[in-house]
Amino acid sequence: MDWDRLRIFHTVAESGSFTNAGIRLNCSQSAVSRQIRALEESLNVSLFTRHARGLVLTQEGQELYNTAREMVHRLEETQRTLMESRESPSGTLRVTTMVTFGAVWLTPHLEQFMTEYPDINIKLILDDADLDLSAGEADVAIRLHEPEQADLIQRPLATFHAHIYASPEYLDRKGTPVTPSDLDHHDLITFGISNVPTIRGLNWLLTVGNPTKERTPRLQINNLYGVLHAVEAGMGIAVLPDYLVHNRQKLVRVLPKVEGTPFNSYYCYAPELRGSLRVALFRDFMVRQIRAESNIL
Repeated sequence: MDWDRLRIFHTVAESGSFTNAGIRLNCSQSAVSRQIRALEESLNVSLFTRHARGLVLTQEGQELYNTAREMVHRLEETQRTLMESRESPSGTLRVTTMVTFGAVWLTPHLEQFMTEYPDINIKLILDDADLDLSAGEADVAIRLHEPEQADLIQRPLATFHAHIYASPEYLDRKGTPVTPSDLDHHDLITFGISNVPTIRGLNWLLTVGNPTKERTPRLQINNLYGVLHAVEAGMGIAVLPDYLVHNRQKLVRVLPKVEGTPFNSYYCYAPELRGSLRVALFRDFMVRQIRAESNIL
């Protein structure tokens, strides 16, 4: 397959029209159209459906685009890696992780990394869904569960724990549970339904001490930061990761001997970034920061 035609096809798919692709490629609209037509003829398939508002990929076009996008991404990363091998660390590093972990723990720690490496810019992408690193949606991911993409390089970071917490005001008003069965008479706050393994694993408050009968939560919030604030406001009892509660004086651990299943964290990136200095520096930084705060584990 002709690489130049594939590169032009990728640009057209990204741009949505021959005109916009021509501007990006610095060539005429007719030249772009000819190359796409030649590519379609060589493959004996139609890659685009023409509409008044632009171009739409056909099913075959989408399949080719997925492959082309990955190839372009790998080439760009290889180019950046080769440049980094000759230069001081610089450029942009795209980091993705879960919303609450990124907002509460990671963001405050970025200042030190950016001070140590002033020429590296960080783009932090907070999403409870796993972005596709192989497709170039981010450079590195900090996952709080075992990664499902087998092709990723995975560095274990730490094991986190979660416990039951409440505010002193709530306990003064409602009393302190002494046994798990006492939770039957308390206001429970949970995350609710989630497809994220780590978050789904925090809802054990509803069954602890009585696995055959699930308790009904008084409040459900689909954001851990929201759950944290609700507990601090004295609205009830909730399971929270210890890293989220660290240094918060407003909360008290309830039933301290009761603990859910610990969850592991991983530093992940695609194999083509193996030689990236930015990726290695941020990996080492994360390891240092987590080890320095072993009290959150």
